[in-house]
Amino acid sequence: MSVSALSTPRALGGVSGLLQVASLLGLVLLLLKAAQLYLRRQWLLKALQQFPSPPSHWLYGHMQEFQDETELQPLLKWVEKYPSACARWLWGTKALVLIYDPDYIKVVLGRSDPKSHDSYRMLIPWIGKGLLVLEGQTWFQHRRMLTPAFHYDILKPYVGLMADSVRVMLDKWEELVSLDSHLEVLGHVSLMTLDTIMKCAFSHQGSIQTDRKIQSYIQAIKDLSNLSFSRVRNIFYQNDIIYRLSPEGRWSHRACQLTHQHTDEVIKMRKAHLQKEGELEKVRSKRHLDFLDILLFARMENGSSLSDRELRAEVDTFMFEGHDTTASGISWTLYALASHPEHQQRCREEIQSLLGDGTSITWDHLEQMPYITMCIKEALRLYPPVPFIFRDLSKPITFPDGRSLPAGVPLSLFFYGLHHNPKVWPNPEVFDPSRFALGSSQHSHAFLPFSGGSRNCIGKQFAMNEMKVAVALTLLRFELAPDPSRVPVPIPRVVLKSKNGIHLQLRKLL
Repeated sequence: MSVSALSTPRALGGVSGLLQVASLLGLVLLLLKAAQLYLRRQWLLKALQQFPSPPSHWLYGHMQEFQDETELQPLLKWVEKYPSACARWLWGTKALVLIYDPDYIKVVLGRSDPKSHDSYRMLIPWIGKGLLVLEGQTWFQHRRMLTPAFHYDILKPYVGLMADSVRVMLDKWEELVSLDSHLEVLGHVSLMTLDTIMKCAFSHQGSIQTDRKIQSYIQAIKDLSNLSFSRVRNIFYQNDIIYRLSPEGRWSHRACQLTHQHTDEVIKMRKAHLQKEGELEKVRSKRHLDFLDILLFARMENGSSLSDRELRAEVDTFMFEGHDTTASGISWTLYALASHPEHQQRCREEIQSLLGDGTSITWDHLEQMPYITMCIKEALRLYPPVPFIFRDLSKPITFPDGRSLPAGVPLSLFFYGLHHNPKVWPNPEVFDPSRFALGSSQHSHAFLPFSGGSRNCIGKQFAMNEMKVAVALTLLRFELAPDPSRVPVPIPRVVLKSKNGIHLQLRKLL
């Protein structure tokens, strides 16, 4: 018999042996992973035993209670039933504690626990590691660096730029309502707030509201908001490789490319502008720099400037946060006033007495709109732009009622639940601006449309100013009414949106 004939069975036997070893090793690893998951679930069950919730499936958690997108209403029933906080199981080994009590939230926001890794890492391919997701000393340096961009001397001249953007939008509305009084406003408002950000924070000249190409950026933001939200809740998409290979992952990648193209172009144009002779020194001599100026001239404590990656991350973060959250706040406020004509008319009379028939609005006017301010705050209570934020406990915590949680448990600060909590706000579904009347009192952490603590929204004053300008000028031009055939349905995304848009009926005022 030849040597080759003898060697073939030996080779096959060797391959078979390797397959057996590989199979055994795979089985051992699988058993170890199963044991790890089992121990993690047991640890969570013990950690969360003080926080009851509705019965959950051992694998699917509470997912079957939230089959459609309107999960906010079922969660509000939990808010009524379970005092202060409750556990929410996403699946077998992933759970978090929903918190919707002001005393509980005050304790959490007074600490320095990091943002939830599982939730916020999904945003990094989109907005990078900017102010929203940074932690520790790097976050502190960036926050301190950017704070001067929101000094009131910087914000003052922005009021005129905001008014210009709002007028462009309202002019478009006049043309559209001459054909049909029904209008979906959120899309238009999003374009207007992006236009405002481009003018105020990035010194963009002219209006982008007539640029059709910018619609692709707005749509990409909408897509990424939906995709990020759904990914957090999908057990199979937690793995980056699996997600990248999925249809949703490829869709997300394309949308990220579109947003990055937009921000890269903004940075490129600003850099080119600064390279013009005399322009650089002119900017350096300004007492206060705008947002992008600060980023381009920034020096860290070690003397280094921001890398291109860090620069784009901050621009991406502010471009998204600065326009999308404000667009949500303005659109829901207009809907709330459309649904309550008596409050709408009182706001209109206030702004008419202040501005007359003209539309020139200044910084000083913003402090002379008490009723409009009350209505905006009440709308932000009913429709907080950011319905949830997330934290991972870095050390054990004990709440005011004595209940406690160990380090490692994820928390969800449920601002939508807080604002609709009947133990905090009597008759929480009623639109009642008098809750925010001068002299009224409430818990320091009962109203958090811009979060709270050291990581509150850096642009909250900018956002409030823009909302006042937009609401005031809109009410001077139009009478608003809801569209009874298309009542908006709030849904949680990165920013609070409506499942079916925000549709209003508009009537031009003479």
